[in-house]
Amino acid sequence: MDKRSKGAAGEELAVRYLKKRRYKILCRNFRTKSGEIDIIASKNNATVFIEVKLRNSASFGYPYEAVDKTKATHLQKTALAYLIQNNLSESPCKFEIVSILKDGDEYKIDIIPLDL
Repeated sequence: MDKRSKGAAGEELAVRYLKKRRYKILCRNFRTKSGEIDIIASKNNATVFIEVKLRNSASFGYPYEAVDKTKATHLQKTALAYLIQNNLSESPCKFEIVSILKDGDEYKIDIIPLDL
């Protein structure tokens, strides 16, 4: 499976997981010059910007550890563009990582808050 297919599969798993937890999916793969946000959702009257990370093993670290300062800065800039474009700049928002780790035939999925 190539990187793009793996990413799409991870995002699909994340969307299903989020919907079960009462997130409303607003947008997928929102892009600007600053970067891309995998999933934008709403929950409890807040806009939630979500980065999805999938790994087949923890040999090189857990999926959520792949979100470094540079990626977080791009997420923030891209989120601001979304908020302005959708007249939501006064709305509460938060950032999360959906961390997906393959464990045999199963997936361990966690939602990790991202403090920016």
